[in-house]
Amino acid sequence: MPKKQSSSKVSTLAGKVLSGGKKPTITESKKLAASVLSQDEKKGQGTGKK
Repeated sequence: MPKKQSSSKVSTLAGKVLSGGKKPTITESKKLAASVLSQDEKKGQGTGKK
């Protein structure tokens, strides 16, 4: 099964945000979060810590 990968557009956005070169909009933040969650191979298996 192939590994899931973010699109180059999302990866570029993440790089700009992490480097401090861009402040993401709410929509962009949601895109980044959705990308991370879509690649989570252990969905729903949190540590139980809050």
